Amino acid sequence: MTALAVDDEEPALLELAHLLGEDPRVGNVLTAPNATEALRILHGSDGGAPVRIDVVFLDIRMPGLDGLELARVLNAMADPPPVVFVTAHDDRAVDAYEVGAVDYLLKPLRTERLAGALDRTIALRGGRSAPTTAPTVAAAPAPGATAARRAVPEHTDDEVIPVELAGTTKIIPRSSIRFVEAQGDYARLHTTEGSHLVRIPVSVLEDRWGDAGFVRIHRAYLVALHLITELRMSGSGYVVRLGQGAGGVELPVSRRHTAGLKRILRGRPPRPPRGGPEDGPDGPVLPR
Repeated sequence: MTALAVDDEEPALLELAHLLGEDPRVGNVLTAPNATEALRILHGSDGGAPVRIDVVFLDIRMPGLDGLELARVLNAMADPPPVVFVTAHDDRAVDAYEVGAVDYLLKPLRTERLAGALDRTIALRGGRSAPTTAPTVAAAPAPGATAARRAVPEHTDDEVIPVELAGTTKIIPRSSIRFVEAQGDYARLHTTEGSHLVRIPVSVLEDRWGDAGFVRIHRAYLVALHLITELRMSGSGYVVRLGQGAGGVELPVSRRHTAGLKRILRGRPPRPPRGGPEDGPDGPVLPR
């Protein structure tokens, strides 16, 4: 791979370039002391051809155009390179996630974390080059219930979500998330290993992850569609079951989302939801 390292502090830039150069998967390391020079390299300088960059390792706090602003510029490119942020500040992880960062590394750099970021970059670049397949519909029999038909989402790049835990930034792959629970302006990401709270509204994740196979079933819940094994009637309304056996979990389906979910499970596009009362975590909630 060809990597571009961008940092306004020369010692940090040289250290990053040295560590990247030691990884056998990186064949060429270019460096830039600021965003302007990084763009010159990417777009070609002095009349030269643009350089194909496979990954950009980017500091956040720089004079002039900062790292987050540069990442937004890169995202506007026809084939934007993956971005890995390398920073001494642990308070911008959510901002990094919002611009689609592959990883978020804290200084001083550790070789194993840098290798992990390159692993994710390679997986992402491979996913982009892989041919996409049309959605298919498969039967998903559930014990003791009528088999549900589930739409399998198109192949999409696996996004990663940085979460803060006791001063440490942990990277959560979207593919490991079973469902998302709304908690005010925050969202709790539930995986098989536990849960993580992030400062992102569920409505934002609903818009962002719709093409990746996540569907809203309730005011409080967004679920991974391919994990649904049952949709059944209970005493208080419909519920879905994610997974099977002791590791399975049941979640309520609001009246507003029931018809749309049934259509999706039957392989049909959902109808736009009608206006009307929505079910909150404790019952109907009238729109304000």
